[in-house]
Amino acid sequence: MYIIPAIDVLDKQVVRLREGNYDEVTTYPISLEEQIDKYHANGTEIVHIIDLNGAKGDFSNQAYLFDIIRRTEMKVQYGGGVRSIEKVKELIDAGVYRVIVGTQAITNPTFLEELSKLNEGRTKYADHIVIAIDVLDEVIKYSGWLESSPIKLIEYIDKCLSLGFYRFLCTDISKDGKLGGAGVELYSKLLAHSPIIKLIGSGGISSMGDIEALNDLGKMESVVVGKAIYENRISIEDIKAWNLKALINF
Repeated sequence: MYIIPAIDVLDKQVVRLREGNYDEVTTYPISLEEQIDKYHANGTEIVHIIDLNGAKGDFSNQAYLFDIIRRTEMKVQYGGGVRSIEKVKELIDAGVYRVIVGTQAITNPTFLEELSKLNEGRTKYADHIVIAIDVLDEVIKYSGWLESSPIKLIEYIDKCLSLGFYRFLCTDISKDGKLGGAGVELYSKLLAHSPIIKLIGSGGISSMGDIEALNDLGKMESVVVGKAIYENRISIEDIKAWNLKALINF
């Protein structure tokens, strides 16, 4: 299981939200460029960048973010306001390692069907697409976690799998930003239902002990860690050592 450090960006600042609440924002005194460089200098290969403005339909950050993403040598897993087939294709063709789709895939019944057609060509776009599932008490949330979907969690996963999408970023909103431990129970349930999925965990990671607990599930592909890094509960050195071991054992 690989650790992917997270950078959430709101109004061009590095931040973290508590349970997805835009009224409960912690801002950190470091720029996006500086944080990326910090990870890169320590050997991290993948960084997770979320445009929180874009997640709620405000795209004022995008030019700023895309410019930085184009210049970095790191692999970027990017999300927040990716709501068209053209934008997905543009990002992947431009070199974004993974594109996260969330709101549009949930609210537009034909979006995933249209997106799946990209796999019919030479480039297998599904390898670069992550389906975001943000969950609160097994209810799927979207639009920056402000809206609830009537779609059942397991049914949605099955639909995605049937269309060729197999990598999921599942955030347990009840855990997010609290540093109270990861959603082990939720992830265990998802992995038991669909052992073939590539599951990325997110939310609640507070220590390397939480990393160990997720790793013990045996089937997690990776985990996104944000606030625990900024609050000095997990060091970049810890991440480097863990990821080196993970790659050796891969």
